[in-house]
Amino acid sequence: MSRLTLALDIMGGDFGPHIILPAALNSLIENPNLYLVLCGPIDLLSKWYDKQDPFIQARLQLSDCQQTVSMDEAPIAALRNKKDSSMRRMLDLVERGEADGCVSAGNTGALLAMAYHVLKMLPGVHRPALISLMPTVDNGKAYLLDLGANVDCDSEVLFQYAVMGSVLAELVGEIERPKVALLNVGSEQNKGNDRVKNTARMLGDTPSIHYIGYVEGNDIFSQKADVIVTDGFAGNIALKSCEGLTKLVLNEVKKASNLNWLNKILAKIALPLLRNIYLRMNPDQYNGASLIGLRGIVVKSHGNASSEAFLYAIREAVKEVSMQVPSKIKDKIEAVLMERH
Repeated sequence: MSRLTLALDIMGGDFGPHIILPAALNSLIENPNLYLVLCGPIDLLSKWYDKQDPFIQARLQLSDCQQTVSMDEAPIAALRNKKDSSMRRMLDLVERGEADGCVSAGNTGALLAMAYHVLKMLPGVHRPALISLMPTVDNGKAYLLDLGANVDCDSEVLFQYAVMGSVLAELVGEIERPKVALLNVGSEQNKGNDRVKNTARMLGDTPSIHYIGYVEGNDIFSQKADVIVTDGFAGNIALKSCEGLTKLVLNEVKKASNLNWLNKILAKIALPLLRNIYLRMNPDQYNGASLIGLRGIVVKSHGNASSEAFLYAIREAVKEVSMQVPSKIKDKIEAVLMERH
């Protein structure tokens, strides 16, 4: 891999630089071809920068931003009034070609509004989508979109989500001819609203998309589909429900292992198995939702992400830059439009 540059919103998220700067350092250590532009207050950044090894400093650039977008700030207000914020700066760097992609753990609504305004949409794409990986049975994985970028989508937008999701699954997920499904209230063809039914017909008439039909919520982890498409309202609820269930399971396992001396002994015996379960279900490794459909690469980290989780988001951005995801989505959209006409 040749030189690759990412811009990071240092002030985004619940914990800001306290978790993002350690993640930035670890990303530089593990990837010698990576360069970072850190966007945030210069006083804060300079103190951290001065403590780093000269070889690390050589791959860092500091971009002074005196404004911060708060986690509860209204998107339109952030777009209008926070042009010198760390979030806006990283997007401007991508738009100018000074960074190949960017990562933020900041306010999701503000990030969507700014990214849409600064980077614009790819030709043929109406709206961006948030997409992320979900674990499935047999050590598999599935992409779920939209996760909340657009709570109300028509059939054409859902169709475009399916096309974009299949491209990401093929390129970044390395899934050959990914199976695409629509999330629905039943698997039967007569189930669902008109919007979902119309999207199903459109996908069924597009041979280049491997459309397999409907899946239900309990199929998300089944490996029936590699890409699961829905609107941002249902997608966000599904994602948050899955995250909550994961935390519940892990907490219950920990609680049960400490109930009494017998459970503690059994837990120690089962420790390798429990460790594997934790590593498989740990939400950190699925952190980093991609905002696809834009003319640049934007990865959204959870606001409450740990340093390790933010590192996964940086890795996701690196993969997408390496695979030139926006240009591949553009090519696929153009090919599908020709196919439909």
